[in-house]
Parts: sequence; C-alpha cells; structure tokens
Amino acid sequence: MALLQEQKQAIINDYQSHLTDTGSADVQVAMLTERIVKLSAHLKTNAKDHASRRGLLQMIGRRKRLLSYIQKQSPERYRALITRLGIRG
Repeated sequence: MALLQEQKQAIINDYQSHLTDTGSADVQVAMLTERIVKLSAHLKTNAKDHASRRGLLQMIGRRKRLLSYIQKQSPERYRALITRLGIRG
C-alpha cells in the first residue's frame, strides 16, 4: 500500500507551495489521500484485513487533523485543497 517514489514526487510537485516544499500540510494531506484511496481499494477485496482497516482509520484521523489545521490557518486554502482533492462533499 506504500506509494512509489515516482508517485510521491508527482504529488509533491502538484501540491508544493515553493520549490523546496516537501512536507507542508497541503502536501501531507495529498499524500495521505492517495494512500487512503489505495488502502480503501485493498479493503474492498480483503474485507477481513482488520489490521489494515485500523491503519486506514488512523490515516483518516491524521488527515482530518491536518485539514482542521489548514482550515484554522487559511479557510481559502482549505476550500481550494478539498475541492482539488475531491474530498468532503
């Protein structure tokens, strides 16, 4: 379920705010979203994989905390990010 280096680099390039940005909240949320999508697909075929389900719930919680941080800092940036990622509605 881990992302390949090329996939990570593509996500970083799409969501970075400046040239050396690799760990901003926006980039972290985008990476978590990609991992969540992949893990959700895995769980559709492996319904009894409870350890992965727990990991998925932890990732969702981490993404939720990061999104709430972004929303507190800049509501415009938050709205743009969730629209771009296609989450929350």
